[in-house]
Amino acid sequence: MMISKTKQLELVSLAQKARVNAYCPYSDFAVGAALLAESGKIYTGVNCENASLGATICAERAALTSAISAGERRFVAIAVAAGKQPVSPCGICRQVLAEFGNIIVLCAAAQGEDYKIMDLSALLPDAFVEYNRMD
Repeated sequence: MMISKTKQLELVSLAQKARVNAYCPYSDFAVGAALLAESGKIYTGVNCENASLGATICAERAALTSAISAGERRFVAIAVAAGKQPVSPCGICRQVLAEFGNIIVLCAAAQGEDYKIMDLSALLPDAFVEYNRMD
């Protein structure tokens, strides 16, 4: 599935705006995410760090959890924004997103309109998925 350039820029912008609310006192690396559901609704999330590193929640998983809590189960694309150069989701987030199919991933920097676009399957080849949802 493809999305329009306008929708891509909207997702990137929303991810960049969301990251301002990130809680990252340990890494000082604020991340924002914007997840587009098939319903057309967009859910945002930010990273929320914890002194117990394993308790940290990534922006992508925060956005996904918000969408799941609202009853969504099918997704089109996610934008991730952080840093000076476009960033991609971490390995855990890639695996969690793979549970919901081969969505489009927009990797953006904290500011500006420059981003990379790819399918999740390019970021996580041969993903472990119970129902082979990456096709």
